Amino acid sequence: MNELSLKKINQFRDDRNWRQFHNEKDLAISISLEASELLELFQWKSSEEVVDHKRERIEEELADVLIYSCMLADNLNMDLDDIIAKKLEKNNQKYPVKKSFGSNSKYDEL
Repeated sequence: MNELSLKKINQFRDDRNWRQFHNEKDLAISISLEASELLELFQWKSSEEVVDHKRERIEEELADVLIYSCMLADNLNMDLDDIIAKKLEKNNQKYPVKKSFGSNSKYDEL
């Protein structure tokens, strides 16, 4: 997340005096709720059907998930690039290319 995007998110929040409602618990709940709304778009439909006909809604729900995620990381003074890099390194250890290439098995099943 670049600094400009985070500033825009925080400005939107601050212009409405919503910071008081954006504690860590409620942001985590909001991430889950918005992710569920994204998932609901796909319920009982094929991926292709939703992607072809609901792209704008996918973008909106995905944006909500990302916005709340950025706000939570900001509240906790977490650098998104740093935490993503750390997680990718952990995943690299759990899913080495030689064992996981082309496989959808969980790390403990490789």
